[in-house]
Amino acid sequence: MSDMDAHLLIVDDDERIRDLLKKFLMRNGFLVTAARDAAHARRVLSGLDFDMIVLDVMMPGEDGVSLTKALRETHSTPILLLTARGETEHRIAGLEAGADDYLAKPFEPKELLLRINAILRRMPEAPAQDAAAKILTLGPIRYDIERGEMWQGEDPVRLTATESQLMKIFSAKPGEPISRAKLVEDLGRDKGQAQERAVDVQITRLRRKIEQDPKQPRYLQTVRGAGYMLAPDVENILNCPV
Repeated sequence: MSDMDAHLLIVDDDERIRDLLKKFLMRNGFLVTAARDAAHARRVLSGLDFDMIVLDVMMPGEDGVSLTKALRETHSTPILLLTARGETEHRIAGLEAGADDYLAKPFEPKELLLRINAILRRMPEAPAQDAAAKILTLGPIRYDIERGEMWQGEDPVRLTATESQLMKIFSAKPGEPISRAKLVEDLGRDKGQAQERAVDVQITRLRRKIEQDPKQPRYLQTVRGAGYMLAPDVENILNCPV
């Protein structure tokens, strides 16, 4: 899928902002649907699939963080949160709830466009039909490298776009530590300590999905002074790409 084929859902209670975002994004080639609040967004999502959700945090009724957390129970659609400047607690809460990125208000429309395109590029591409499966085993978890899919037994494990990209990065170099700065770079984020802390939040979320005890990680390890390392079961490392 090219970025220009993407269907976006814009959720904001401010009609003026909704309309401006819709017109701007449509001019840049996106198909855009708008919702005025969380309840409206839920109704829209019950009948349509989207490639990304751009979601305001501060809304009357159910806020954007609560909606993000609820959506993550059933949807893996990338979510970009729009937050008021200085609302650090909302940004962190949003990432912990399952958002892929955030953008502080007020923002330049071009920056929003760049962030949307960056997230869409991180989405796993559909594999070729004849691609041979390469599987990493993380205890009861199986990760298909080619398809970017994770399974626990017969049940799929839903990954957000950022979690999928992290698994892609780690699975390319199993057993090798990757620094936080390198992860920020590979994720297409701006450099800086704030983004490195955001990566820490994403790692914590990913651990909840692959570790039996996320507080004592066996497979997604912290390597002191070096970063993070994926340590799959040894017998499967030989099947990984080099």
